[in-house]
Amino acid sequence: MPHIALITIVVRDYDEAIDFYTRALGFELAEDTDRGDGSRWVVVRPPGTTGDAVSLLLARAKDEAQLGSVGAQTGGRVGFFLHTEDFAGAHARMLAAGVRFLEEPRHEPYGSVAVFEDLYGNRWDLLQPA
Repeated sequence: MPHIALITIVVRDYDEAIDFYTRALGFELAEDTDRGDGSRWVVVRPPGTTGDAVSLLLARAKDEAQLGSVGAQTGGRVGFFLHTEDFAGAHARMLAAGVRFLEEPRHEPYGSVAVFEDLYGNRWDLLQPA
């Protein structure tokens, strides 16, 4: 059955992006392969996910046009949704790791949520569904 496997996030630098996603968000580095042309195939994913779950492909910008899209890939809207089963714990851990939240946690009918930015300014929801 068809499914989405990877979503690309354009980054300035592989290593700073790996550091943010693994240290600040707690993701696992699933793959980091040198492609031989100065680029790398870098995949990160939330811990405990399997190979067929949606993962992020961290792609370094190759030119000025791509560099201009870093941090603005969804036009300033929340474009990524990180689900958790422990909202308070995840929120506290991310704050301690220096993640910038744009709002205080909210408790909505659909769950607990707070918007945060990744290191480039892409907006995410940290969400514990109701």
